Amino acid sequence: MVRFGMGYDVHRLVEGRKLILGGVDVPHTHGLLGHSDADVLLHAIKDALLGAAGLGDIGRHFPDSDDSYKGISSLLLLGRVKEIIGEHGYAVNNIDATIVAEKPKLAPFISEMNSNIAKVLGVEVSRVNVKATTTEGLGFAGQKEGIAAYAVASIK
Repeated sequence: MVRFGMGYDVHRLVEGRKLILGGVDVPHTHGLLGHSDADVLLHAIKDALLGAAGLGDIGRHFPDSDDSYKGISSLLLLGRVKEIIGEHGYAVNNIDATIVAEKPKLAPFISEMNSNIAKVLGVEVSRVNVKATTTEGLGFAGQKEGIAAYAVASIK
């Protein structure tokens, strides 16, 4: 049986933080504010995987009230999510995700994001598809106040 889950996350852009997306340090004047490394893409993917397995969300498994997750790499937590769904008999089938950001241009980093995610999840890179889009200047992403990400995951 194949199951599907959807994830969404958003973080505010601020000065003084690195911009980490898909485990890639993207050069930019601002980074994302959050308890962990604030990798909005990986947060959406983790929620999609947990949702597909019917196992809640990342807030349930990795609460921001727990200091052990402060500044932690979201790639490490993605690996833990893979273990959690595996403990319930599931394996990752594929991931499709979209980053919504006005700046910076993300096309040069997409391939590395796909590779990072595939490696941690133990799947072929062809099973991971990250895209990026803008909002043509509309909304919080368009005004460069934050970055959002949507993800769909299938597990078997």
